[in-house]
Amino acid sequence: MPGAVKRSERVGAMLAKELALMLAREIHDPRAAFVSVTRVKLTDDLSSARVYVRLVKGGESEERRKEALVGLARASGILRKEASRRLKLRRAPELRFEYDEGQDDLTRIEALLEEVRAEERRKEKASKP
Repeated sequence: MPGAVKRSERVGAMLAKELALMLAREIHDPRAAFVSVTRVKLTDDLSSARVYVRLVKGGESEERRKEALVGLARASGILRKEASRRLKLRRAPELRFEYDEGQDDLTRIEALLEEVRAEERRKEKASKP
């Protein structure tokens, strides 16, 4: 079937949504506060999931990132159980949380490009009489 989306991708998207809701409403660990789920990569057999997260607040601090990952690891059991119940999965996937560095790289590249554009505008203004 051309254009068909793999089951692991569909379940991964639903899992990301459920985890985001649970983190916002049901997990009260201060270390996991202000965490948002950016994406979930699920293995084809749905046994393991890498959950990529970002900090909405305080993400520039490496120490804060580590604390958040520790808090998420501590809450992974309840998150795993509840998410599999809500999604009606036979087996609950093992959740491994990782900080999503990709967004930081993208932000850094955009800032550099903006600096280049600003420098070009300055040069244009300086060359005009």
